[in-house]
Amino acid sequence: MADNSYPPLDHPRRIADIWVQAWNRRDADRLAALFEADAEFVNVTGLWWHDRAAIRRAHDYGLRTIFDQSTIALVDRRVRWLVGGPDGDPAVATVHAKMELEGQTAVADVDDPRPRRTIFTFVVRRTEEGWRCASAQNTDVVPGAETNVIDDQGRMRSVSYRSGDPPDWN
Repeated sequence: MADNSYPPLDHPRRIADIWVQAWNRRDADRLAALFEADAEFVNVTGLWWHDRAAIRRAHDYGLRTIFDQSTIALVDRRVRWLVGGPDGDPAVATVHAKMELEGQTAVADVDDPRPRRTIFTFVVRRTEEGWRCASAQNTDVVPGAETNVIDDQGRMRSVSYRSGDPPDWN
């Protein structure tokens, strides 16, 4: 039975809308339902899940432990059509969605984690049940940084190779 409290998956842009609503409701089942059974998902640290069940387990854990008081908001979104279907309508698209996350759970020496911005990339295609995500990746936006570097102690940090003010590419 369809959950009518969420918008229909009648357009690729809805993936980002439903992601935000399900996240804020701590609804790992609905997050997972956005994905095809054999979907891929890469998170901000490079953890890689290979099917809907693994995506659901990871987000259920995260929403109960790491993000149990968090909210996420959609800041910007763009849809890019990739392939047209047999009827001429687009059947595959990418959805890039900039989101802002607040309220992450404190950890170690960080008592009050500050808001983060991320960019989700969803690769979606039209199915008989509506639009579903075949692959997704979430990337942190690191202000003022161009890339990451690992030091001689094995610690990763974000850096910029530019002198002065780095460009605002976000």
